[in-house]
Amino acid sequence: MKIKTIAIIGGGTAGWLAANHLGRELAADPELSITVIESDEVPIIGVGEGTVPFIKQSLQKFGIGEAELMLSCETTFKTGIRFQGWLDAARHGADHHYLHAFASPFPGGLDVTPAWLEDSGGRPFDDVSVAARLSEAGRSPKQISSGPYVGEADYAYHVNAQQFAQLLSRNAQQRFGVRHQLATIVGAERAADGGIAALRTRSGERLAFDFYVDCSGFASLLTQGVLKVPFVDKSHQVLTDTALVQQVPFGPDEPIAPYTLATAHRAGWIWDIPVTQRRGTGFVYASAYMGEDEAVAAFARYLGRPEAGFVPRKIAMKIGYRQQMWSHNCVALGLAQGFVEPLEATSILLTDFSAQLLSRNFPRQQGDEPALRRHFNEATGQAWERIIDFVQLHYHLSDRSDSDFWLDNRQPGHLSEVLRERLAKWRVAPPQATDFGSRFELFSVENYLYVLYGMKFATRGFPIGEAERREARQQLAQVEARARRLVESLPSHREWLDGLRAAAAQARG
Repeated sequence: MKIKTIAIIGGGTAGWLAANHLGRELAADPELSITVIESDEVPIIGVGEGTVPFIKQSLQKFGIGEAELMLSCETTFKTGIRFQGWLDAARHGADHHYLHAFASPFPGGLDVTPAWLEDSGGRPFDDVSVAARLSEAGRSPKQISSGPYVGEADYAYHVNAQQFAQLLSRNAQQRFGVRHQLATIVGAERAADGGIAALRTRSGERLAFDFYVDCSGFASLLTQGVLKVPFVDKSHQVLTDTALVQQVPFGPDEPIAPYTLATAHRAGWIWDIPVTQRRGTGFVYASAYMGEDEAVAAFARYLGRPEAGFVPRKIAMKIGYRQQMWSHNCVALGLAQGFVEPLEATSILLTDFSAQLLSRNFPRQQGDEPALRRHFNEATGQAWERIIDFVQLHYHLSDRSDSDFWLDNRQPGHLSEVLRERLAKWRVAPPQATDFGSRFELFSVENYLYVLYGMKFATRGFPIGEAERREARQQLAQVEARARRLVESLPSHREWLDGLRAAAAQARG
C-alpha cells in the first residue's frame, strides 16, 4: 500500500526543515500530503542561532533567496567560531584565541600543514586562510557586489531562531504545499506491528497518518514517549549538562562581529552570537563542577550587569542520542533525536543532514521501511558518534589546570576508541582526508586541523622536500597578500548589513 500521508509533530527549526526537505523531494507525487502539527502551548527552545556552511546548500535547494534570509531573520554572517581562553593563560597569554574558520585551510589546494609544523615562525595556524584576518578586522565575507550565497571567504549565518522557523514555514507552505495544523499531541495509538497508528490530541481528536516525523523537541513524544526507543547516554564524554541563556540588546552603531565567540571559563564556556538586533548569549557549565549560584554570578560578570535580579533562563542538557532514530514508521529529528551541547553549532547541522537523508531515502510503499531504515540508522548513528568526538576534542586538548573540570577532561578514559586512535596517529603525522573514511562524518580534516593546531596540539611531523617547502611558503605569502587586500576593500560587517537593509527599503519605495 502506498504511503500517502506524512505528519511532522512539532514546528520550530527542526519541523520546518523536515517539511522543506520532504516537500521538495516528494513534490512530484500529487497523492502525497505533508502536515506539520504544531502546538501553540509549547514554546520553541530558540537558542540554536548558529549554523555552518552546509545550510546554504539546503536554503538554495528550497528556493529561499539569501536576501530574504538576511532581511527576515535578523541574520548576520558567521565566518567561523573564535575560541578564547581555551588554553592556560600563564603559558599562552590571557588573550590567546584562534578561529575555527569555514574557509579551506589548503591554500591553492595545497596541504601546507607539514610545512607549517616544520617552521611556523610563530604564525598561528588559522593564518592558512584569509578568514581569521577578515574576522579580526570585523569585515564582511562578501563584497557589496557579491552574488547570493558566495563570498571572498566561506561563511554561514547567525539567525533569530524563531524568525528562521517562520521563514522555513512560509516557504514550505507556499512553495511545496505543506499543510499546517495547530494541535497539542498528548499521545498515540500503536498499530498491530508496533508502529504508530494514530495521534491523540488534547482536544480528543484522533489523527491518523501513514508516516510520522517526531520533531517534538526534548519531550520526544513519539520516539521516547510511545515507541520507548532507548537513549544512548554520552555524558561521560561531554561533561557539560546545563546552560543559562540571556539575550542582550545591541546598540545601533555597535560593531557586529562576523563570528561566534566561545569563551572558556572554569567549568565550561560562554557563547556570544550576534544577530542584527541583539546578542544571544549562553553560559554552558558542568553542574558537577560548578553550582548554579556561582554560574549565575559568573554569567552576570561576563555580561557586565549586577547579579541582583539577574535570572537567566536555565536549560538542562542531556547529552546523547536515540539508539534508533527511525523506529517502525516514525523518524526522530532535531532534539527528539538527541542533543550535544552547542559548541560547534551541531543542532541545526544534524537536523539538516538527517532531514535531507530521510527525504532521499523516504519509503514510497508500506513495507519499504526495513530496507531503508537500517541505512538511515547506521548513517545518523555514525554522524552522532563522530560529532560527539569533535565536541569532546576541544575540551580534551585544553591544557588549562585551574579546575578539576579541565583536568578531568584530559583523562583519556573519556575518549571513544576512534578518537583515541586518531589522536595517537596525529601525534606522529598530521590529519589527512583519508583518516575520515565515513561519508557520514559532518566534520572532517579541515575542521580538525583548525582545532588541533589552534590549540597547539603537538604533532612530531616529518621532513619535507625543498620543492614542497617552497610551494607552501609561496601559497602562505599569497594568502597574506590577499588578506591585506581584502581587509582594505571589504566593507565592515555592519556596513554590509546596513547597506542591504537600505537597498531593500529603497526598492520598496
